[in-house]
Amino acid sequence: MLVAILAHFAVAAVLPAVARRWGRAAFVVGGLLSAATLATLLLFFSEGAFGDADAAVEQTIAWAPSIDLEITLRIDSLSVLMSLLVSGIGALILFYYASYAKSGDRNVGRNSSLLVAFAGAMLGLVLVDDIFSLYLFWELTTVASFLLVGGDGTTRRSRRSATQALLVTIVGGLSMLLGLILLATASGTVRVSEIVADPPPAGPLVSVAVVLVLVGAFTKSAQFPFHFWLPAAMVAPTPVSAYLHAAAMVKAGVYLVARFAPGFSGLPAWWIPVVVLGLWTMILGAVRALRQNDLKTLLAFGTVSQLGFLMVLVGSGGFVSALAGAALILAHGLFKSTLFLVTGIIDKRAGTRDVRHLSGLGRRWPLLAGLAALAVASMAGVPPLLGFVGKEAALEAFLHGGALGPVAGQVVLVGLVVGSALTAAYSLRFLVGAFGTRPEVEPMRPERPGALFVAPVLVPAVAGLVLGLVPSWVEVLAGRYADVYPTEGARYHLALWHGFSVPLLLSAIILIAGYAAYRTSRVLRRFAGRLPTAMQAEPVYLATVGALDRSARWLTGRLQVGSLPAYLGVIVVAMALVPSFGLLAGVEGTTDLRFADSWMQPVLVLLLLSGAVAAVLARRRLTVVLVTGLVGYSIGALFVVEGGVDLALTQFLIESLTLVVFVLVLRRFPSAFGKDRPRPRRVRLTKAAIAAAGGVVVAALAVLVSGSRSGLPETSQEYIARAEPEAGATNVVNAIIVDFRALDTLGEITVLAVAAIGAASLILAAHREPRKPGYDTDDPEDTGEPGADEGDTGGTRVAESRAAGRLTRDDPSGDPGQEGASS
Repeated sequence: MLVAILAHFAVAAVLPAVARRWGRAAFVVGGLLSAATLATLLLFFSEGAFGDADAAVEQTIAWAPSIDLEITLRIDSLSVLMSLLVSGIGALILFYYASYAKSGDRNVGRNSSLLVAFAGAMLGLVLVDDIFSLYLFWELTTVASFLLVGGDGTTRRSRRSATQALLVTIVGGLSMLLGLILLATASGTVRVSEIVADPPPAGPLVSVAVVLVLVGAFTKSAQFPFHFWLPAAMVAPTPVSAYLHAAAMVKAGVYLVARFAPGFSGLPAWWIPVVVLGLWTMILGAVRALRQNDLKTLLAFGTVSQLGFLMVLVGSGGFVSALAGAALILAHGLFKSTLFLVTGIIDKRAGTRDVRHLSGLGRRWPLLAGLAALAVASMAGVPPLLGFVGKEAALEAFLHGGALGPVAGQVVLVGLVVGSALTAAYSLRFLVGAFGTRPEVEPMRPERPGALFVAPVLVPAVAGLVLGLVPSWVEVLAGRYADVYPTEGARYHLALWHGFSVPLLLSAIILIAGYAAYRTSRVLRRFAGRLPTAMQAEPVYLATVGALDRSARWLTGRLQVGSLPAYLGVIVVAMALVPSFGLLAGVEGTTDLRFADSWMQPVLVLLLLSGAVAAVLARRRLTVVLVTGLVGYSIGALFVVEGGVDLALTQFLIESLTLVVFVLVLRRFPSAFGKDRPRPRRVRLTKAAIAAAGGVVVAALAVLVSGSRSGLPETSQEYIARAEPEAGATNVVNAIIVDFRALDTLGEITVLAVAAIGAASLILAAHREPRKPGYDTDDPEDTGEPGADEGDTGGTRVAESRAAGRLTRDDPSGDPGQEGASS
């Protein structure tokens, strides 16, 4: 499993070089990798490598065992089903892209690499079993989608669509991460399979957690009110849309719901949002699809509708609904990828996707029209296609209420019938619009597509027919997934014929009603979708983003004021307010707090406090630097008393270097603070309160957290245990600095080197540059100038007044001296 994932990223890394040398062959190379992954999965599955219904193959890679961080891979029936879809459809689309892309297209290397990397991320998403790896691969698919939708960023529309998709899915991903962490905390494990197998007791925390997880799933799978980003993302090339936004990426949210539903489908906080929003998304997407003239946009809204359908099935719980959902996940990937690829051929050869300009293509391309008809029939639920088998199972699942109960089940059944009828209507609109003949439009005579262009379309279209005729092949996987739910009465099986039954009657009603809706689609296109602005998703999104922009400008305008004291105040306030409550709540009772270990400690602490108080009260810059250095040297002396000689040496060196740099810099500034304008009392009190709050919080946390330790942390124990055998060192601190954290030490040395170079530069500049009279201070003894005396202060005061005035204008806090120091 891990090899397959890493292979995709490795091949993605070399595909740009392949594209530079062999052009469109890069897509073929990526397609061969996906085909090999598909063949391997089928081979292992046929040999029983994945076990029976309840069995799964697991693989764990511990990359930080001391803190229990590991990557866990787990493959079961649901992950096999998704992996087959990702690899199979991915291989076909990459082969198709080799014919779709123009010769000499400069984006071949970029797009082929991103598509293969996306396939690897999607494989990782459906195979991992720990929440942190799940989130990692989740966001990798988001980033890949952003880059593919945005293309080379040359058009405003592509940039806007990519940014919109990124913002919506990123917010959902963060929400999902928070929900997963809450679930892991409540369950005591980060393993997804263990959380689902033994879910935590129902309560407010679990309800909030599952809602957060659902938000992530809804954003990824374009559920209302987050559905608007998917049609906008159709600006991407058609093969990209076919893979990411029809077959793979948008299934991630459906997969997440299917994965967690066995453990949480009984919670109202789970099934109510899934059912309500899923049904509304199904109906709204279907209505919007009927209003579209662009074939690709029509399919995009159709995808939104179908995703709502899948959400209801896999999220509501119950054996039959899970069986139908798993079958329709596969059916949707097959027929929707077929229709997107057909749309790409029409766009390439006919030069348009607008149904108002297309005419006569069915007679011109009978094979392509036949393949499109198979896919459309599966989407509409016409026998003997796989879509019909799955849709009939869905109707059966809610006919008697299912897991939701009789009332809710009947409501869901009515919603599914209405949504399915509208699906049949826009399916007819696609087929007739793409391949029908319009009397008012002259028949088109575009060039026939080649065999290599049509072959990737043939495979999924025929697969939908074959699997519909032999649905038992689908039940091998779908049935194993559905077995996690208890069955009521006789076990339901996927079949093309169950005899004359209510679901069969409903299927006939759906097709008849769909045809009637298609015939009256002019009325639907005129009045459908006319919702109040407040209920429309995209205006709300635009208003939200605009409000965030305005809030950011307002906040930035008040915080980024060019004042060092203001910046420090914001940092101290945030540090005092944000983490302190959580940290203090988690601190256990202290048991080993002592006043002092030796008489030297109180003396050094008093010296340290004297230096801190003197630094606050001093009015001259050099005095402040010196007493601040006293604080640092006192801390170093405390290290010596405690036996940390190496830490003390580091402290002394840093303090000495800092002192030298400060002295050299302060020679360029007036000797005293704020001589021209005293700081208002309100400003001084505000600064004092902020400083006191920050100091109290830091002191309290330092005492309580250090006193609550019951022993050495596990990481420290590891350092001690490994120091001598692995580093040959008896001094653990030296081993950490030199061996275990050598890169950190190198970075610190680099910082010291840069600081030393800066200090040397200041020293050389002070010797080489002549002192300008305007920079003299009001104290002749401070300047060192041979001609400075008590009477020669006129020019000095003028220059000093100008400097103070400039600094005062830049510092709204009323402390020109501090701002001058920051400059």
